[in-house]
Amino acid sequence: MEKTFWDAWSPRVLSVLRMVVALLFIEHGMQKLVGFPPGGGPVPVSSLPGAAGIIELVGGTLLLVGLLTRPAAFIMSGEMAVAYFMAHAPKSPFPAVNQGEPAVLFCFIFLYYVFAGAGSWSLDSLLWKRPTARSQTAWVDKRTVPGT
Repeated sequence: MEKTFWDAWSPRVLSVLRMVVALLFIEHGMQKLVGFPPGGGPVPVSSLPGAAGIIELVGGTLLLVGLLTRPAAFIMSGEMAVAYFMAHAPKSPFPAVNQGEPAVLFCFIFLYYVFAGAGSWSLDSLLWKRPTARSQTAWVDKRTVPGT
């Protein structure tokens, strides 16, 4: 079966989305931990925002390179769910009003990566590459397969 243009590029665009989301998330962690970019922080590492900053910086970095993507994305998705319900939901039930849209988007994008994986341009793909259907059958001795 021949791959279409969309089939070929889907895992690559998944990787690009992963990298962009990771850079945005790293920015939030840097803002909390070192105060850059300006607009917040730094906060004490032992505080709840400090713990969030560590998750955002470390998890975002793992996501950026596509290493341990599924567990990192799971933890970050949970962090964003907690952030939404602790910081945003009490203000209003509507994300557009309570300024919780980024937390909701991050949460569900990370949840998607828990199931989808990192995409083709990732360390996960490089280190734990699963054999394709073609490479699994390439070694088969044609004499042992009926009809060949």
